[in-house]
Amino acid sequence: MLAAATLLAVTSVGTRLAAHGDVTPQPVDTSALPDIGDKWVTHNPYRGNAKAAEIGKSAFGQNCARCHGLDAISGGIAPDLRYLELGDSGDEWFVQRFQHGSSRDGKVYMPPFGEALGQKAGWAIRSWLETRHTDD
Repeated sequence: MLAAATLLAVTSVGTRLAAHGDVTPQPVDTSALPDIGDKWVTHNPYRGNAKAAEIGKSAFGQNCARCHGLDAISGGIAPDLRYLELGDSGDEWFVQRFQHGSSRDGKVYMPPFGEALGQKAGWAIRSWLETRHTDD
């Protein structure tokens, strides 16, 4: 009886962890966006581009929402990106975090997505985030 209870406890812990989701970056189809080259640009070349925002919304949902919240409304695990500064100054912070992630004292708070997803996907996500911006 004790062995069965232990097996059940171990199995349910494993199930809860697996239900947390796949943490492997999911590919983003950016083929509909204009090419911007291999070298990272410092300002969002897709700002105001509706197709980029559409792609960015999907990419955010697949890769960012698990920490930053559905529709970029954070539940407190990670920053609420709706408050990210608009324009070029917000671009600077965003591209640094997207490319290099964030870690302190050996703890990874955000993995780097730059190489895994590429800059077209990153700027598409940023384009969508600007549509979600709020000062409230």
